[in-house]
Amino acid sequence: MEKVLVSACLLGAPVRYDGQDLKSEDRILQQWWQEGRAIPFCPEVAGGLPTPRLPAEITGGDGQEVLQNRAKVLDNSGRDLSAQFQSGARQALALCQAQQIRVAVLTDRSPSCGSSLIYDGSFTGTRLPGQGVTTALLEQHGIRVFSQHQISQAAAYLASLSSHL
Repeated sequence: MEKVLVSACLLGAPVRYDGQDLKSEDRILQQWWQEGRAIPFCPEVAGGLPTPRLPAEITGGDGQEVLQNRAKVLDNSGRDLSAQFQSGARQALALCQAQQIRVAVLTDRSPSCGSSLIYDGSFTGTRLPGQGVTTALLEQHGIRVFSQHQISQAAAYLASLSSHL
């Protein structure tokens, strides 16, 4: 049975920067959780950041550039958190590799987990196309990342993987 890496906040864990969760009521995600297929993970907490914490955004690029040390993740006080975000991403990849996870459902717009949108680093709520640090690393290693708005697409992709066995 294929497992799925899932942002812990989507499964109800209060790990977001503001100490809240972003619990999804999606029936597919709930089914995966009940079946033991959904593996919760928060790369920011894994990377050593506290909850709650100051909001952070990528400045100077996206997750790919952060992994290449060409962009940074800064909190809104200007503190560089790039090392913690890179560490969390590496731990997410290690977990996926250890559990043979090929699909992830992660929280969009996050500097870690964003799969299609991230904030622009200005802390003004401005979004732009891009990936967070964890998503970028997972995708580099062939793990497909879907946002919380694409759970049905993630399920279809999982089914296609199973049908190729």
